[in-house]
Amino acid sequence: MASTGTAASPHAFRTAVEERDTQALEALLAENVVFTSPVAFKPYEGKAITAAILRAVMRVFEDFRYVREIADPGGRDHALVFTATVNGKQIQGCDFLHLDGEGRIDDFTVMVRPLSAAHALAEAMGAQFDRIAAEAAGG
Repeated sequence: MASTGTAASPHAFRTAVEERDTQALEALLAENVVFTSPVAFKPYEGKAITAAILRAVMRVFEDFRYVREIADPGGRDHALVFTATVNGKQIQGCDFLHLDGEGRIDDFTVMVRPLSAAHALAEAMGAQFDRIAAEAAGG
């Protein structure tokens, strides 16, 4: 783990998300983190854009809660299963996290189901795009 700053763990990440602590969440991200969205083809690269996307997700998800954690024996890959509501649609998903050698999240992939909820998420996040871009540029 890193000797300076905050090191990530699935528990620290889960706590930051559940407490809606965007500063703690951002501190857990590596500078070179790659975020793969369930609704965009191209991954997003970098801490600023990933943090902005995660803040937007917190704005559009309602009744968000993690329901299960799965980890590899080596401790660098984690899956956090969640449920939420987006524009009235129930969504089930999973956050797949990979930690770098310093304990920061360097790879973050989200998958969601069912398709109707993924469409609702795409629409809600699309409405956030200008704000996401502005926050990323300023962050």
